[in-house]
Amino acid sequence: MGGVDKPGRAVGGRPMLHRVLAAVADAAPPIVVGPSGPVPDGVRVTREDPPGGGPVAATVAGLALLDPGTTVVALLAADLPLLTTAAVAELRRALDGSGQGLAHGGPASGRHRPVDGAARLAVDVACYVDGDGRRQQLCGVWRVAALRAAVDRLAAERGGTVDGAPVRGLLAGADVREVSWSGSGPPPWFDCDTDEDVRRAEEWTR
Repeated sequence: MGGVDKPGRAVGGRPMLHRVLAAVADAAPPIVVGPSGPVPDGVRVTREDPPGGGPVAATVAGLALLDPGTTVVALLAADLPLLTTAAVAELRRALDGSGQGLAHGGPASGRHRPVDGAARLAVDVACYVDGDGRRQQLCGVWRVAALRAAVDRLAAERGGTVDGAPVRGLLAGADVREVSWSGSGPPPWFDCDTDEDVRRAEEWTR
């Protein structure tokens, strides 16, 4: 978008970042990583190290601001203007095994199990998948301990740094529950990378 503050772009009269924060209004605390304009009271703001180091570096910075004892965290992109509290709640249910989805081990494990009825189990992370089966890696809910372990593993694999690491590397060794959006309305993982994406999101919010 030509270097503009993308999360600050308005959709439906509100910055995309504020729409994401509204979807996790019960977060304690809500944390924003990266440059941002004004944020609601109570939101903690920090930067990844190094600045521009990517989503995994941003994850590390956000984890550092969590309150002690926090057990679950939503890991979300800041440009998801169609995210809703209902969509986040579906992920939280799936994380604990009370929602719909399929559970997978990391790609190397070969594990893949349906999670119906009494067979449902808690997993490390629940994230949405689109109609083509692609994981929406920055639209998920994690167990904090599992996310910290994933960061540490990825850093070890990369010589002690996560600068520039792809976010899919976090999920590579995790036990993942893939969730298909079952609600009404547009997909909550729709992100805005272009002006055309913003126009489409505007149409959905009317």
